[in-house]
Amino acid sequence: MTPDDLRKRRARLALTQAELAALLGVAGTSVARWERGERAIPALLHRALRDVERTRLARRGRRRARRG
Repeated sequence: MTPDDLRKRRARLALTQAELAALLGVAGTSVARWERGERAIPALLHRALRDVERTRLARRGRRRARRG
C-alpha cells in the first residue's frame, strides 16, 4: 500500500486522520506520517482498513434499514 492509496481509502471512508488513528488504536501523527511517506505503512494495515470498511458499511446499512 502506498501513501496515496492510504489517503484515498481514508477519504472514501470519510474519516479524518485523527478518526482513523482512533479506530486503529494508533497516534494521529502515525497516520499523517504514513500518508506523507515519512514512515513505513505497516504490512497488516490493509487488513485493519478492510475491517474498518466492513464495520462502516454495516452501520450504514443498518441506518438505511431503519429509515426505509
